[in-house]
Amino acid sequence: MGKKISTMVCPMQLANGLDNPLRRLLQNPRRILAPYIRHGMTVLDLGCGPGFFSIEIAKLLAGSGKVIAADLQEGMLEKVRKKVRGTEMEAVIQTHRCGPGRIGLAEKVDFVLAFYMVHEAGDHDALFRELKSILKPEGRLFIIEPKFHVTGKAFDAMEARLANAGFAVIDRPGLAISRALLAAAL
Repeated sequence: MGKKISTMVCPMQLANGLDNPLRRLLQNPRRILAPYIRHGMTVLDLGCGPGFFSIEIAKLLAGSGKVIAADLQEGMLEKVRKKVRGTEMEAVIQTHRCGPGRIGLAEKVDFVLAFYMVHEAGDHDALFRELKSILKPEGRLFIIEPKFHVTGKAFDAMEARLANAGFAVIDRPGLAISRALLAAAL
């Protein structure tokens, strides 16, 4: 996994496939995230898509924090906004449109979820530097990548880039069909 990877992002046409009951069985958001999400946190769901994880993060926060659902595609963000419109989650979930090659978030966050999106980023070094700059001192970065897109060797190379950006791996959660790590900024 070199500096330039893929800049191909999951197209809007596949958005409904990202939010379905079968996926919930394989990748249950509550089970995956409950050990890490605490009341009062500000959580960045980077590459949020249609909000599959954003909604569950908001539920785990129970109205005591904030979710920033960030994506490159306005269509994905609109799907998130439609889901939460008129609910109590509307006050908890804020959408943010990333720019090409840049998250562009000024706010500091406690936790970043990057689920199946790092392999889509064009420049891992720049991404990890920016993530480090927006994480609070005790913040955590949770990267989960699909085994069917990211080989073990490519994941190791991504982890080396993460270390070069000033992160240390603190856990390697086992997740179905995925490679995952939890990192803290040094």
